[in-house]
Amino acid sequence: MTALRAYIRIVDRMNRWIGRLVMYGIFVMMAILLWSSFSKVGSDLGFDINPSLWTLEMAQFAMVAYYILGGPYSIQMGSNVRMDLLYGEWSDRRKAWTDAITVLFLIFYLGVLLYGGYDSLSYSFQYGERSPTAWRPVLWPIKTIMCAGLFLMLLQALSELAKDILRIRGEHIPREVI
Repeated sequence: MTALRAYIRIVDRMNRWIGRLVMYGIFVMMAILLWSSFSKVGSDLGFDINPSLWTLEMAQFAMVAYYILGGPYSIQMGSNVRMDLLYGEWSDRRKAWTDAITVLFLIFYLGVLLYGGYDSLSYSFQYGERSPTAWRPVLWPIKTIMCAGLFLMLLQALSELAKDILRIRGEHIPREVI
């Protein structure tokens, strides 16, 4: 049980740190979209800037990074959608049993996504895959971020399973604050 507690502590700290850092990604997306808006009206002011080839796609990449790297933190904070009709009235032990069973489905799903993501990432590296847009950026950086985010979500799902196992055994899991 000491190993489970150590695993939980390490994964939760790492994902909390990454999640809090990635929260500021919203400002990156805002800056990209503001740049796009200002530069479109900039031609009226005499500036010859046409960023429309890269701004939309770059904002999409930033959004993917924002969501996929923030996912593990969201799981950790319990921000996922849950049907509370029955769940809210259950005992902590019954909730832990239910969560332990349902997190197995999440782990399987994330494993399949990670397998496909890794296959797509290796293809991207091997063939120098580029986006089929006019800007044509290479795709391996965003695919790397996606695989890293899926891996972190898988680690966090395993951490949640470990917490549920400890709760089923009747142990208290303190919420550690970094």
